[in-house]
Amino acid sequence: MANYRIRPATPDDCADILRLIKELAKYEEMEDQVILTEKDLLEDGFGEHPFYHCLVAEVAKELQTSEGATVVGFAMYYFTYDPWIGKLLYLEDFFVMQEFRGYGMGSEILKRLSQVAVRSRCNSMHFLVAEWNKPSIEFYTKRGASDLSTEEGWRLFKIDKNYLVKMASEE
Repeated sequence: MANYRIRPATPDDCADILRLIKELAKYEEMEDQVILTEKDLLEDGFGEHPFYHCLVAEVAKELQTSEGATVVGFAMYYFTYDPWIGKLLYLEDFFVMQEFRGYGMGSEILKRLSQVAVRSRCNSMHFLVAEWNKPSIEFYTKRGASDLSTEEGWRLFKIDKNYLVKMASEE
């Protein structure tokens, strides 16, 4: 399936982003913990000083879901600073709907995030993965992520700059 695009989210995407956040929470069996609203997403991500940035994966109209959605994946991230290494991109959430996995969308999103990190002169990308989420752990480790911690059932990963550069330059 090559009939999709990865693009920066716009204010009009907030309803879809919230829908995907809830789908991710359901997948993680934490559905009841989502208290965020569309209004929060709009104000926090698209104001004068956004607290997050977001990429979305969008399919063509003819591939829309049975509910009519064309936004089928997202990656929410922000920039932070590590006093030992400097700038880093923190990937807060990353999700592609189950029926759209296996078509390269996740890899393309990660490539785009790597490009953003490299352009922003980040030295690393950090994120958490649930201990039980073996498919995600494999997805990231195959792309150069290293496991930094196993405390509290979560793993903290980072992708060093050389791997970011490598992914960002892949054809």
